[in-house]
Amino acid sequence: MSDYTFNSKIFIIPGLNNSGDQHWQTLWEKKYNFTRVNQEDWDTPSREEWVERVENTLGKTNSDNIILVCHSLACSTVAFWSAKYKRKIKGALFVAPSDTEAPIYPPGTTGFMPMPLNRLHFPSITITSSDDHYVSLDRAKIFTNAWGSKLIDIGKAGHINTNSGHGEWPEGLQYLKELDAY
Repeated sequence: MSDYTFNSKIFIIPGLNNSGDQHWQTLWEKKYNFTRVNQEDWDTPSREEWVERVENTLGKTNSDNIILVCHSLACSTVAFWSAKYKRKIKGALFVAPSDTEAPIYPPGTTGFMPMPLNRLHFPSITITSSDDHYVSLDRAKIFTNAWGSKLIDIGKAGHINTNSGHGEWPEGLQYLKELDAY
């Protein structure tokens, strides 16, 4: 993994079931001392609880210097958070946003439908895969367009997690550096 320095305060926000020890989010958190947003319930989340946990974890951190690194369900969580709190932050990196309205989406979440399609109050980059089983490329384009996000399709990369072979994921760090340079 390349060594980077970051000018921003970076928060890691995992999705449903958290990110395991070999997930790129966890590896980045440990290597770069990023702050993880720890949810109370990773397996049957409530939108309101997850949104409040994001806000409470960010606390009084200087918003101008915050970047959120979101995976899967965390992407829609942050879109809901943006609609509620309207905080202007430095940016967000959305990776593999899940479509909570898709028939294949795992049951057990509360309040994450319909998908948030509000314009965000900050710059963002959305990275998706053409064969992610939790979101079609067409749906990812709809979310990205609504959010005002820059879309990057990295091809056949699954759900961009440990199961799809994305351990350290140095390419993802390059996108994070792009946001950090804003």
